Amino acid sequence: MQTLQQHKANITHLEGNLYENSDARIAIVVGRFNEFVVESLVNGAIDTLLRHGVMGENITVIRVPGAFELPLAAQRAAGSDKFDAIIALGAVIRGSTPHFDYVAGGSANGLGSVALDYDIPVINGIITTESIEQAIERSGTKAGNKGSEAAMVALEMIAVLRQIEEDDLEDDD
Repeated sequence: MQTLQQHKANITHLEGNLYENSDARIAIVVGRFNEFVVESLVNGAIDTLLRHGVMGENITVIRVPGAFELPLAAQRAAGSDKFDAIIALGAVIRGSTPHFDYVAGGSANGLGSVALDYDIPVINGIITTESIEQAIERSGTKAGNKGSEAAMVALEMIAVLRQIEEDDLEDDD
């Protein structure tokens, strides 16, 4: 009878390597609404991608009016077969009407559908906050930069999916 340690030794682990990315092709779809916050997210994402080896010519920034339009732009980018991952960046700040809930929920659901429909990582980097102050914190001050975090997630997902594909090829032999 095998021990737990022996069982663990036989388990395959796949994890993303964040530094083998020179050939990664990334689309960053950006909602311009609340641009004063969103531009910090975009800069954080681009800086992170470049620092982790993604070539500048492999990064495409696509701008749309707001967060609600991001799923359609992501869908078109995914359907082009030009990208290995899509990062969606935007900012939805709660106001005094239920509009916030529709935009935030609709964007998140749409982005998730694109990822599953097109079998491509679509990273939801849309910040949803109660106030402008919270949005500013999440775009590069106290709470870090959520654009940078979204870029890290994209790189890890590309690497993990590549490993899964490689592992499938080895099993076919």
